[in-house]
Amino acid sequence: MVALVLKTTNDAQADARHRSLAVAAGFAHSPGVVQALQSPDPTAILQPLAEAARQGSAVDFVSVLSRSGIRYTDPVPGLIGQRAQGDIARAAAGQSFTEVFEGEPQNAVRALVPVTDAQGAVIGIVSAGVQTVDVGAEANRRLPVLIGAAAGSLALAAGGAALVSRRLRRQTHGLGPVEMTRMYEHHDAVLHSVREGVLILDADRRLVLANDEARQLLGMHPTAEGLPLDELGLDPEMTALLASGRTVTDEVHPAGNRLLAVNLRPTAVRGGPAGCVATLRDTTELRALAGRAEEAQDRLKLLNEGSARIGSTLDLTRTAQELAEVVVPRLADFVSVNLLESLLGGDEPPPGPITGAVLRRMAHQSVRAGAPEASVEVGEVAFYPEESPQAHCLATGRSELLQLADPATSAWLAADPARLAKSRAYGFHSWIEVPLIARGTTLGVVDFVRSRRPEPFETDDLVLAEELVARTAVCLDNARRFNRERTAALTLQHSLLPRRLPEQSAVEAAFRYLPADPRLGVGGDWFDVIPLSGARVALVVGDVVGHGIHASATMGRLRSAVRTLADVDLAPDELLTQLDDLVIRLAAESETDSEFATPGEVGATCLYAVYDPVSGHCCLARAGHPAPAVALPDGTAAILDLPAGPPLGLGGLPFEAVETVLPEGSLLALYTDGLVESRQRGMDAGLEALQQALTVPGLSLDTLCDRIVGTLLPDHPADDAALLLARVQRLDIGQVATWDVPADPAAVAGVRADAVRRLSAWGLEEVAFVTELVVSELVTNAIRYGGDPIQLRLIRDRTLICEVTDGSSTAPHLRRARVFDEGGRGLLLVAQLAQRWGARQTTSGKIIWCEQTLPAGV
Repeated sequence: MVALVLKTTNDAQADARHRSLAVAAGFAHSPGVVQALQSPDPTAILQPLAEAARQGSAVDFVSVLSRSGIRYTDPVPGLIGQRAQGDIARAAAGQSFTEVFEGEPQNAVRALVPVTDAQGAVIGIVSAGVQTVDVGAEANRRLPVLIGAAAGSLALAAGGAALVSRRLRRQTHGLGPVEMTRMYEHHDAVLHSVREGVLILDADRRLVLANDEARQLLGMHPTAEGLPLDELGLDPEMTALLASGRTVTDEVHPAGNRLLAVNLRPTAVRGGPAGCVATLRDTTELRALAGRAEEAQDRLKLLNEGSARIGSTLDLTRTAQELAEVVVPRLADFVSVNLLESLLGGDEPPPGPITGAVLRRMAHQSVRAGAPEASVEVGEVAFYPEESPQAHCLATGRSELLQLADPATSAWLAADPARLAKSRAYGFHSWIEVPLIARGTTLGVVDFVRSRRPEPFETDDLVLAEELVARTAVCLDNARRFNRERTAALTLQHSLLPRRLPEQSAVEAAFRYLPADPRLGVGGDWFDVIPLSGARVALVVGDVVGHGIHASATMGRLRSAVRTLADVDLAPDELLTQLDDLVIRLAAESETDSEFATPGEVGATCLYAVYDPVSGHCCLARAGHPAPAVALPDGTAAILDLPAGPPLGLGGLPFEAVETVLPEGSLLALYTDGLVESRQRGMDAGLEALQQALTVPGLSLDTLCDRIVGTLLPDHPADDAALLLARVQRLDIGQVATWDVPADPAAVAGVRADAVRRLSAWGLEEVAFVTELVVSELVTNAIRYGGDPIQLRLIRDRTLICEVTDGSSTAPHLRRARVFDEGGRGLLLVAQLAQRWGARQTTSGKIIWCEQTLPAGV
């Protein structure tokens, strides 16, 4: 409306200018005006003409001025002769123009036009114009119409704006202009700066929008919006995916040299327009990183598996095979594990690198069945020359990564035609040689070969191989050290145990000794069969606490002590008492020398039995050891009721012996607790199984031993087990001759004669002379130094045994007689003539005995 008012005012003013200029110009060029101005009285001529022109032209005044601006005419006569105001000089200069004049007599829009004579000189000026008041009146007359039109337009605009605003509010969900502007700015910034491509397609699969990232990933033209999908120049697979309209989540598709993760969703949800939106994410580098991460994860899994599987046993061959099984085919196509031959021979390898390569193949593994590419079989020894990678690896102590094209590798293979032929036949192209080094000691070398897998070994493969081999080297060294120590302990233990039982007539014996699981080390179980005087035999079984060399050494000391005490012919309970004192002393020694033993670990149990084949009596005592089992000839079996007694090493508690009569053919079983007790079975069940096994008829002792061991022992016993079976026998009554001797020196001759006659009856005339001397000496000593009753007994066994019993407990002793001594030569004579001699105490006195070797063939 303001614009219309301004325009109306301007139009009125312009009209006033045009009318004023037309009137002034018309009057200035009217005929007679020039002559009137040149006349003596221009006013008289021009005043009527000017008034007539004013009245007929709708202007407010028409004035004729002199060249200097003096009025010749004017609608107000009083102003004639006065000087007019305004820019008179411009008109006097010959220029026609219009102006808005402000001054006396009134403001007006006027035009000034010069009047020129025939020569073009200005001789006067015509001024015509319209008062400013009249111009404003014209504009005011048009103002109501303008105001009405403006009001109508404003009403229409307000109604339209309200409708449009309502529509926009509904379309923009109530967002105002500021929010809409901010949202658009954010949308535009995010859309074009996000590192993810965005495509929007309409229902006709035309491109509606694509951000900068999408154009870059798909290689689209900047003006691609509006084009159909098949004209965008995309890969066929990508085009087919976008045209499918299906919902897709992170599907990877190629786009040129890139791999894009595509998400595709329809837009026709919640009333939205039909079409779809796709987001694209470049996963090329991510895929490469994921591949490397997957490779690293696979290597870590291989290391973890190697740590779990390698070294499960303390066996060299098994440990080497475990490495080969872990590595093939995940790292190499062929692997061989080779150890120094000197190492396996028991020698301790020197620390540091090794010069010379005499290696034994411990294990190998291949992706091909049977490992046909192996040049050396498992268990074979091969020599590797100095130029070989194996020898160089051992000499330097460093791993090597080799290729077939390497000059050194080619030269080595060329010098070994058989190996070269196999490497060509199976396509060997890449090697890794890794030394087996543990605790600074080189043990051997491991070969890793690739043939079927085309890619060569890389540095990462070398690092992985070194990690696995380092783990294996420690396990192999542990196994080597364990085997060496176990071999030494077993050797010691076997040297301390009886290798075969002594020849004697009292019992028929068999034994079995089974060491515990190798992981637990050797134990301290032992057994023994000791021939005693008088054709008797001692049966011993014992168990030392603990495992290892210390237990074996303690067992050896106790076994030697038992044999020594048995030679003294101590009763079982007395022998155990002496053995208990010995164990106490050993424990005290271990406490003062803890470098070799743990204080308090010296302890043992023992069962000691003495069987006399003449009487059939068996005297037994035990120190914390399981009671023996006996199977009688009638087919029954039982555990002997024998006082337990404390284990050896406690001290201060007595041991009790029990004497029983065993019928001939009875089977006595002595054992350690490892035979009858295990984690799977209690001792009561074990003893029951042992008794049942002993009653199986018709089996030899060796067969019965195997049956008992197979029945009672698990596959991997947790403790050593010792079993000693003894079938008791009796000496025939004709093998024993007994005489009661009076305490009279005159009776010696008769006894001597009786002995010679019995020897003749036995066919032992060859030893009659010596026996006669021995009998004479022993009986004489008994009569002279002993006491009643005196008895002589001859026993024909594997040797000829002569025993003289008397009632005195005084023990004889051997001494050397001087030149003039009358006595002291009797026992010396007996010792020289007999194989061995001795004395043993009885409950009523003592027995002096000696043994003579029987002639050959008797």
